[in-house]
Amino acid sequence: MTDGFTIRSIEAFCYRYPLATPVVTSFGKMLNRPAVFVRAVDEDGIEGWGEAWSNFPAPGAEHRARLVNEVLAPGLVGRKFDSPAQAFETLSKGTEVLALQCGEPGPFAQAIAGIDLALWDLSARRQRLPLWRLLGGRSNKIKVYASGINPDGAAQTAEAAIRRGHRALKLKVGFGPETDLANLAALRGIVGEGMLASDANQGWSVAQALAMLPRLAAFDLRWLEEPIRADRPREEWRSLHALAKMPIAAGENIASVDAFKDVLAEDVLGVVQPDIAKWGGLSVCAGLARDILKAGRTFCPHYLGGGIGLLASAHLLAGVGGDGWLEVDANDNPLRDLFCGPILNVSDGTVELDHEPGLGAAPDLSSIERYRCI
Repeated sequence: MTDGFTIRSIEAFCYRYPLATPVVTSFGKMLNRPAVFVRAVDEDGIEGWGEAWSNFPAPGAEHRARLVNEVLAPGLVGRKFDSPAQAFETLSKGTEVLALQCGEPGPFAQAIAGIDLALWDLSARRQRLPLWRLLGGRSNKIKVYASGINPDGAAQTAEAAIRRGHRALKLKVGFGPETDLANLAALRGIVGEGMLASDANQGWSVAQALAMLPRLAAFDLRWLEEPIRADRPREEWRSLHALAKMPIAAGENIASVDAFKDVLAEDVLGVVQPDIAKWGGLSVCAGLARDILKAGRTFCPHYLGGGIGLLASAHLLAGVGGDGWLEVDANDNPLRDLFCGPILNVSDGTVELDHEPGLGAAPDLSSIERYRCI
């Protein structure tokens, strides 16, 4: 990033992969897997790739793609930037009033994050460095865990993940104590002494969460994720932390620097999980990840989407280090598998990233043309 770059083009591509089995959370179902991939090209013809979060609501992916193509890209094309962070700041500041006017700070943040990831990939390729190395990483090896394990068929999904090389699992809970506890017992038996976590997806009231805590203690959970709504008062989170026998995790639904500062200033979250495709990109979240580690917490990047964002999340985890895990969805999704490179190759709970520049090889979008929406 010493010589900067001039942007020739930025374009978003939108895809949907229909699911035979919906992905279920405590707040709703996903009937398909969307992905919004972003390509940035500089004046020298060097490409960079990113991805914008687009899981909800159902038509959200097309909306994010149009935000990139019709609102954000025209303000960047032809401009020179010293760094991706400078472009991120330009986009963020330049659209604050617009996002406020239309009541959509989230979609704007997600579209900007997708562009930011693409520009970081481009910058790493310009410098002929793997992105994890550009971010300061010393090792290309990271731990991973199998996520997105639905309440129905949880044991079968977990067993398949173990066969693929996983040694750590995370179960979705919030479907009633009987279902949750039976599935946790089954997964603890499958993973043995390996890492087991659970995610309530903001599905419980404080009273429900407090009632579940003692019943969860028997499973030696590495963390309990989002037991209550992310926007609940901090004293409610503190009350859970005081009684929990396992670390509390959150972060995917925190979307400001100040909010993360507040979280790190108190001893409530033991595991902090920003999502680089949902808010902040690498320009904000790389520094945030280092702050999480300095605060003595575990950094685990949240991610549930296509392969490009997953790969960028992996490079961030390798870049900042620490003892956290990368979240890898256990459900079928070619929009992930065709573009996540070495993350498919899980061995004894770990993966090793490439030494190629940037994220690695550029994605072949022709392989998923039949799933394209925009």
